[in-house]
Amino acid sequence: MARHAPLLRIDLSSRVPAYEQIAGELRSLLVSGQLLPGDPLPPVRQLAIDLGVHFNTVAQAYRTLAEEGWLELRRGRGVQVLDRKTSPANSRARENFSRDLNRLLAQALGDGVPEKAIQTELGQRLRNLPSRSPGKGPSR
Repeated sequence: MARHAPLLRIDLSSRVPAYEQIAGELRSLLVSGQLLPGDPLPPVRQLAIDLGVHFNTVAQAYRTLAEEGWLELRRGRGVQVLDRKTSPANSRARENFSRDLNRLLAQALGDGVPEKAIQTELGQRLRNLPSRSPGKGPSR
């Protein structure tokens, strides 16, 4: 049975650009192992229709992920997930993560999400990630 790409959801009323939302959703699926090396992704135009966005929006998201080493863009042959080898995070990546996490925590706390719920959710998310060795990509 053929695998189907998971349904992506984006919020067109969000301040976050649609291409960033698409890239973020796909990145999450890639990191969690829901999309595996060799899996095909929908063609740019099809995903754009499905999400109700311009095809250039999807193309930008795919280019972003290709630059990060997640996807192979094959002109006329589609988009395929690559076996991405990760390296240890550099100081800039750690600073970006810390800044983004602080922003997300402030938003959640400001919206009334209890600290215990945040801790529980974060713990569950970490436990559900594929096993990793330091400096290595997801184990398969």
